[in-house]
Amino acid sequence: MQQFLSNIQIKVNDYLFLKDPESSDLGKRIISGSIDLMFEIGFEAFTFKKLAIEIKSTEASIYRYFENKNKILLYLTIWFWGWTESKLILATTNIEDKELQLKNAFTILTEDTQVDSDFKNINERKLQKVVYDESAKAYINKLVDDENKHGVFSNYKSVVNRVSAIILEINPEYPYPQMLVSTVIEGTHLQRFFGNHLPSLTNLSTKKEVDNIQDFFLNLALNAIKPK
Repeated sequence: MQQFLSNIQIKVNDYLFLKDPESSDLGKRIISGSIDLMFEIGFEAFTFKKLAIEIKSTEASIYRYFENKNKILLYLTIWFWGWTESKLILATTNIEDKELQLKNAFTILTEDTQVDSDFKNINERKLQKVVYDESAKAYINKLVDDENKHGVFSNYKSVVNRVSAIILEINPEYPYPQMLVSTVIEGTHLQRFFGNHLPSLTNLSTKKEVDNIQDFFLNLALNAIKPK
């Protein structure tokens, strides 16, 4: 998987940037530095001034790529969903058993990334943590309708629709495929956040090899779509 993923280019809607950060070394440092900084201090404390210090550049240089920090967070979130879809494609292609396809898909959606190996300038483990903790702030705001009109969330929608299509192949009568998939995704993020910060609100296993959050959502999803 690592070799396949490292050779692909994740497309992010150009509405989010003034200059494509993938087009230059500075742009790539802006992205990698943003991930590192948001991972360390969070979105609220993140500023272009701090980012400039982190990547040894200037605020003016960063503003040539992004209008504001919300656009950077959205960029990171949408890139994450493009990366997730690439993993979904690899995990479900050439598998005839639809239930195994779906199990593989939900495993991708709920797994806790531990290895950073797919992209040189992206720390996938840190990025996933940023998405868990911060991504809702990128679209639960007054700008979401306008951003949606510009197709900003197409990567996320594509992930949801891809998994929803597998659900309907297993059970064409299931009425809530998109709702189920988006609930699993957002629920996983929230439970991982609780696990890190409010552990009494979730049920994390004390055994490192057991992922209760992934097991819970896998069982929830697979039981939900069983024909009555």
